[in-house]
Amino acid sequence: MWTEKQRGLRVSQEELLCKNACGYYGNPAWKGFCSKCWRERSRPPGSQRQDTRPSSDGVPPTFSKFEEKKNIEKGRRISTVRRLFWGSSSPPKPQETSESHTKMLKAYESLEPGDFTGFLKILRSPPSQRLQSRCTAFLNTMEAYHNLQVQKQSDLVQDFYQSFAEYFRSFPETQVTQIMEHVEKLIMTRLHKWVFCHDSCDDEQKDLALQRRIRSLNWVTPQMLSVPFPDEDTPVTGDPFLPAITAIIEMDAKRAPQDKLACVSKCSQHIFEALSTSNNEPANADDFLTSLVYVVLKANPPRLHSNMQYMIRFGLPHSLMAGESGYYFTNLSCAVAFIEKLDGPALNLSPEQFDGYMRGQRAPAALRRQQKANATQKLLEELQGRQEKLHQGVDALNMQLQKWVQVVNSQLDEATSQFDKVQKEITSQAEASEVVTSSAEDGFQQREEEEQQPESEAVKETI
Repeated sequence: MWTEKQRGLRVSQEELLCKNACGYYGNPAWKGFCSKCWRERSRPPGSQRQDTRPSSDGVPPTFSKFEEKKNIEKGRRISTVRRLFWGSSSPPKPQETSESHTKMLKAYESLEPGDFTGFLKILRSPPSQRLQSRCTAFLNTMEAYHNLQVQKQSDLVQDFYQSFAEYFRSFPETQVTQIMEHVEKLIMTRLHKWVFCHDSCDDEQKDLALQRRIRSLNWVTPQMLSVPFPDEDTPVTGDPFLPAITAIIEMDAKRAPQDKLACVSKCSQHIFEALSTSNNEPANADDFLTSLVYVVLKANPPRLHSNMQYMIRFGLPHSLMAGESGYYFTNLSCAVAFIEKLDGPALNLSPEQFDGYMRGQRAPAALRRQQKANATQKLLEELQGRQEKLHQGVDALNMQLQKWVQVVNSQLDEATSQFDKVQKEITSQAEASEVVTSSAEDGFQQREEEEQQPESEAVKETI
């Protein structure tokens, strides 16, 4: 049974490290080596360079250990860089005094971590005029020679990082790293439009091929990748990996390599959060890698290959070779390599089943369930829209009814007041008529009495 083979995706921590056993993280883009070992192996024969590999004393890798000044290699690349910086093959004599240099270093010592605006203010200050001039000259030269091969541009940028870091060799390693991150952001934000997806390489074609590959694997389910996910009988109200999918998609909108790498780190952290929520326990490396593969398949990030190559070529080496960000980027590279070579046994499928899924002749049960869930969700949204319109109509009717009641009440109040006035007038008229009637009766009776009195007197006289 193919389902009993359980080949899946399993990568140990040792397999993520450099094949040269230098202690840094390797990368499939560098054939399993770290960037430093890969550059040394790619160097033409006869070119020597001082070995600056850190000793195996347990000390964590730092910036200077793989960015120390080139003491032996004084060949063509160094001369080219010097001409770019100073206009000649020899550096000019320092024009700044020791006092101004000390003042400049103190200004950078007070720089807060992550304060890029503060870094720009210090760089534009008079004590940092020399450093600012070097940055400006380098940027202008790189823009003028933007037609160079992208690998040569990468070498020039990496050499610029190294030469710039020499100004702060007396600083602690963590502080040098922070300053160089600001330098990278300053330089690469300007150079992004010139070096990203360069015409001298085939990044664009590889982007399209990778997008087509990921699109053809849209049928892959979390269960096939052994990703911890709610069971099929459990109603899924939302994908727990949606924040990670959003974070990896945002990577293409960033310009600086460190900002793109921050999106990769953010995506990975969201994956760990989703795994801990699903399992109610800490996630392991295997679950993380398979979940990252699932996230990449669902997100299909734009220009994924170009973004990864951009970080490799123009990012600070320590960010990709060590630390948390290096671990996340290495796993992303492994995930992309896994997707490119994905086959049936990796998903516990037979070759016939895999081909059937790729041709669209089959659909997994989870996919059918997801399609039904999507249709149900769409129907619920439609019903919700109708319900909202009904509520809006009821609200409008209630407002009209309230206005009608107010009008009726006002008319009733007005009629009541008019009725009171009429009633008062009728009452007053009735009282007046009663008074007139009573007075008339009194007068009539008095006249009768007056008329009867002479008659009675005449009768008395007759008698």
